[in-house]
Amino acid sequence: MKAKTVLPAVAMTAVSMVLTLAVVVMWLGRAMPWPVALVVGLGIDGGWLATLAYERRLAAQGDHSRPVTAVGWSFGLIAAGVLITHALTAEASKGAWLAVAWLPLAAKALWLVHGLWERTALTPAALGAIRGIQQEARDEAAVSRARLRAEAGTEETRLTAVTEAGARVARVQARTAQTLSKAWATLENARTGEETGPALTSVTSRVTPSGTPRWELPVWGPSVPVAELEPTPLTDTELDALVAEIRVSRVPSLSYREMASRFRSAGHSASEVRLRGAWKRVLATETGAVS
Repeated sequence: MKAKTVLPAVAMTAVSMVLTLAVVVMWLGRAMPWPVALVVGLGIDGGWLATLAYERRLAAQGDHSRPVTAVGWSFGLIAAGVLITHALTAEASKGAWLAVAWLPLAAKALWLVHGLWERTALTPAALGAIRGIQQEARDEAAVSRARLRAEAGTEETRLTAVTEAGARVARVQARTAQTLSKAWATLENARTGEETGPALTSVTSRVTPSGTPRWELPVWGPSVPVAELEPTPLTDTELDALVAEIRVSRVPSLSYREMASRFRSAGHSASEVRLRGAWKRVLATETGAVS
């Protein structure tokens, strides 16, 4: 992975240095001896390369220096400026020279990208952990989606079944109401008929010696439920009698627990305090009788 960013930067740097050196020698060689022009070109490339090497050293140590970075970009701008000036003063192929004038700045930008990659690079173990976490999250999301789809399908099935059952009940009620209405109409016709009306009236009981009430239709409507009557609590005397009767119903006499079980099984009701009090009174009565 490191080679994917460092190799393009190295290649761009080499091309930029060679191009800058060649342009300086060709351009300045006409105004000064070519060894001097070569020294100028090497100076530009050397300064650029020296600042780059120092930046790489600081980056390897986890450090960064803004002055060094500013000097490096300054050498890059000088090299680009030399190429642009040469392209503008060239007699031929100005466009071609301008097209390659950005190479020093491009090389510097590639080294910047490589430095950013180094500062954000992770170890294989960390990358594996991240992939595991992402895969686990995807699995949980897939399971949640499947669960939601299944619950939605179940709910849809339940609602469909409830709706169909409700429709069946409604149809049965409608048929029942229709049947009852027909039967009611038949009874009404029988009550008001010329032949059946007197016959029905004749079977009703007489209210007065001289009159017979008219036969009426039975009431058809909602019934009113009657409130359940609460049982009347037993008095102490009645409770004592029941306890004594249940206790001596078997031989030997029942214990309190057996008596209480038979008392409640018979449908009687009394609190535990009253029942135990009646038990003590019965035992006291029997003891006094024996004495």
